[in-house]
Amino acid sequence: MHRRHFVMLNSFQHLVFSGFRSRNKFGMTRIEKVMRGFTLIELLIYMGLLSIILVVLSQIFGSILDAHLESQASSSVHRDGRFILSKLTYDVHRANSIVLPASLGASSTSLQLDISGINTYSLNNGNLELTNSLGTNNLNSGDTTVSNLNFTRIGNSAANAKNTVRITYTITSKIVRPKGMETKDFQTTIGIR
Repeated sequence: MHRRHFVMLNSFQHLVFSGFRSRNKFGMTRIEKVMRGFTLIELLIYMGLLSIILVVLSQIFGSILDAHLESQASSSVHRDGRFILSKLTYDVHRANSIVLPASLGASSTSLQLDISGINTYSLNNGNLELTNSLGTNNLNSGDTTVSNLNFTRIGNSAANAKNTVRITYTITSKIVRPKGMETKDFQTTIGIR
């Protein structure tokens, strides 16, 4: 087993050799050179490579974040749009009558249905609200706003004509994405069964 003996070097030898002395297997003393630190060129190369890697990683992270926002905005608009269509279809199908808009061809920004009492659909500060005997509830989530809401009574004037309403509205995502706001128009025609 070799024993390494550390020898104190003077300042000049320390700067030149930056190493230590040891004995080889034949008992001869030798000075082993140990490099300490980096040269200026090595530091510049490392810093350059590190900065390139950081730029690439930040661009990848930015792209991932943009894709997430895009997906979240699109998902919230489609989810709320489908929910509102389903809720309106369900309620119109089970309604006894359409109270507002009252006459054929009339348009309104609110819809009133007689379903064991009056159910009113209307806009309030970008939210589609359902008001009935149980209270007022928003039909869209906090991630979207509803605009351009219009209910139009359609059908014919026959005595036993089916009560039908055309519903149009626009849903816009509140989630800000690089391409701008996600917006989708919805339109359907629903009749009482």
